[in-house]
Amino acid sequence: MALTTLGLALASFMQVLDLTIANVSLPTISGNLGGSANQATWVITSFAVSNAIALPLTGWLTRHFGERKLFVWATALFVVASLLCGLANSMGLLVAARALQGFVAGPMYPITQALLISIYPPHKRGQAIALLAMVTVVAPIAGPILGGWITDNYSWEWIFFINIPIGIFASFVVGRQLKGRPERLEKPKMDYVGLITLVLGVGALQILLDLGNDEDWFHSTLIVWLAVISTISLAVFVIWEMTDKDPIVNLRLFRHRNFTAGTIAMVVAYAAFFSVGILVPLWLQRNLGFTPIWAGFATAPIGILPVLLTPFVGKYAHKFDLRMLASLAFIAMSLTSFARAGFNLDVDFNHIALVQLLQGFGVALFFMPVLQILLSDLQPHEIAAGSGLATFMRTLGGSFAASLTTYAWTERGAVHHAHLTEKLSAYDPGTIETATRLGGGDLQRGAAILERMISNQAAQIGFNEIFHLLGLVFLGVIAFVWIAKPPFQAKAGPSAEAAAGGH
Repeated sequence: MALTTLGLALASFMQVLDLTIANVSLPTISGNLGGSANQATWVITSFAVSNAIALPLTGWLTRHFGERKLFVWATALFVVASLLCGLANSMGLLVAARALQGFVAGPMYPITQALLISIYPPHKRGQAIALLAMVTVVAPIAGPILGGWITDNYSWEWIFFINIPIGIFASFVVGRQLKGRPERLEKPKMDYVGLITLVLGVGALQILLDLGNDEDWFHSTLIVWLAVISTISLAVFVIWEMTDKDPIVNLRLFRHRNFTAGTIAMVVAYAAFFSVGILVPLWLQRNLGFTPIWAGFATAPIGILPVLLTPFVGKYAHKFDLRMLASLAFIAMSLTSFARAGFNLDVDFNHIALVQLLQGFGVALFFMPVLQILLSDLQPHEIAAGSGLATFMRTLGGSFAASLTTYAWTERGAVHHAHLTEKLSAYDPGTIETATRLGGGDLQRGAAILERMISNQAAQIGFNEIFHLLGLVFLGVIAFVWIAKPPFQAKAGPSAEAAAGGH
């Protein structure tokens, strides 16, 4: 069982890591491959779009191929896609390889969740889910730091090549250890209407969210068309899937109370958590002048407590009401958000890192209880599909959060900039005197310094407002958690103990 767990954990770490590892390497990649900055962003977007499309297909793929075979093939194809990414000699080939990598990565996380639940006895399943939760937190934090270090000291290709030995090991070990594991297989017919509307709807929505800020949202014809395509496609998709006898995505899973309540809590809380992860590094670099690597060091403490506490949370969580643990998590994350709402431009590294460290306490108690709550009332054969659907919703929530947070910060900064400058005038003697003093006698230089100071202060006020709102969002999520009803023990199939016994 230990080898199987290691293989599953490494595969998940590798897959989640690749969501962020390429971010800091984009300038180097575009420079080496002769691409523009806009083309380079498609290295991220192509992965996100294809990943979002594949996630809700997990249930159908599991019914058709089985959990073990799907995991082995998805991981093996992830290795192939990673190799193609590293060997790409043009931006077009790299984007295509990243799209393949994102698609095959889709089922990996939910299938890992389902396999971990099935191979562990009931009293240890909390530990299994806690392990996966820790991977979900640590990998995105490690991604930019590891990606920057590899790019600076070796070459960008190695951010993809490092997946090859990890993926081969994980695929071989899990395939070997779970060989002969009994599974419930079906031959569901292909739901072509559901598949086409899913690809169109989710693909258009993900591209809209990724490009929205750059294209000035609905002032752009492209964004308007993407919104129309997405809205119509997803509306048809939902209606069709709810009425089709053999849907490609089982939306009827939302009939389960705990799954619905847990998924809503996960999506909203993860969107807020993702907003923190987006906004803090941007603020550190744009407003406090941190370099990318030092911004990484300042934010990294958020992963310390999850690593230390996860074994204990997994081992002892079943002794407590999981709704209470999740509520404590959201209170902790709310308090740290309110703490950031009080930051100013003079805040030091230690204070920033301390708040990140304290948020880690909330993160340690967040993922495992909420995951266990949302999976608790699913039938054994529904767990892979439920995990895929919940992960898809969570991923989409993160995409919305990334777009809306950066947009809101820019807009609030502009509003406060206007407020701060409304009483300043180029003809006002006081303003002229202040600018001249700031510039050491040079009025033009002083005016530029004054403008930069006002812009930074306006951005800081906008930053504080957003974190005040995020603090309220974390508190509001608590209500959804308490809609769920115990027991919260995720079920496993009849072969669970048999599968676990031999490994």
